[in-house]
Amino acid sequence: MNQIDLSGRVAIITGGARGIGYAIAQRFLQSGADVSLWDMDGDRLVAARSALADAFPARRIETATLDLTDADKVGAAAAAVVSQMGRLDILVNNAGITGGNGPTWELEPDVWRQVIDINLVAPYLTCRAVVPYLLKNGWGRIVNIASIAGKEGNPNASHYSASKAGLIALTKSLGKELATRGVLVNAITPAAARTEMFDQMKQEHIDYMLSKIPMGRFLAVDEAAAMVAWLSSDDCAFTTGSVFDISGGRATY
Repeated sequence: MNQIDLSGRVAIITGGARGIGYAIAQRFLQSGADVSLWDMDGDRLVAARSALADAFPARRIETATLDLTDADKVGAAAAAVVSQMGRLDILVNNAGITGGNGPTWELEPDVWRQVIDINLVAPYLTCRAVVPYLLKNGWGRIVNIASIAGKEGNPNASHYSASKAGLIALTKSLGKELATRGVLVNAITPAAARTEMFDQMKQEHIDYMLSKIPMGRFLAVDEAAAMVAWLSSDDCAFTTGSVFDISGGRATY
């Protein structure tokens, strides 16, 4: 494993109790950072914190169980991180849902809105809450976990695809706004990783996603974590508003 130096940094990772978010937490802790994991699943957060604390006893690990679509709660959680950990340097917007699969005209409006709220509105709210602290530092990194679906538009996943396309655009806009302020904003666009999100999908959709990946396999969560760690480090110094492909060759642009 290549070494990335995040010593002294404090990071918020949303959706940090499992999957890619948990893998990012592991990589950050290995790299010397302290982390605050945000998730709606309080029980999973307890289990994640316990496992990570056993593996990294020298690191600080905090958690917050909250609804990321609630602006007041997100703001309070960000303030609590600064109060508890003394600073805030990195935000990883990883939390998301698929919302199931179906043709656009058969998806229920409340399901469509929920996917947009969690996958796009919530990252806006976390950025809104965190950016002022990063500006005070004069240094910060924001990494948004988008999806190859946001570039290509997956059939039978218009809500998910639209939410991730919006997250890519948010990344580009915010990156330009902060370009001269020491705060860099980038996104990654993974192909599918075999995580618990697969439980929300139909098997034919899973088979479709695999068929589109030239490498012939799904993404490993630690591969995504490695890219996020670099984007969160000092080594990433002249890149902002950018989108990094991690799709096994699937990306068409």
